Amino acid sequence: MGYHNVLHCILCCVLTQGPNALKPGKCCFHFFTGRIPVGEIRSIAKTHENCSKRGFVINTPRGDYCVDMNQKWAIKAFLKTPKQVATSASLPV
Repeated sequence: MGYHNVLHCILCCVLTQGPNALKPGKCCFHFFTGRIPVGEIRSIAKTHENCSKRGFVINTPRGDYCVDMNQKWAIKAFLKTPKQVATSASLPV
């Protein structure tokens, strides 16, 4: 089964508070279990440090996917792929 045939991840924004708060980040609640071809990865970013489940948010031409941080292929992709800068906009669910 291809990665585009599986339900996309569910993402939300985490907001920290206070004058020195970090920008909002994305959290993952379900993880994609397949492997995304490196050539399909546009950007990759870690989830926000306050998320209950840590992972990578991987942007592809078909949308965003959440992947567990323990996936070796995802770790390698993270080290090789340009990082996406966190924004205040939330992703569609």
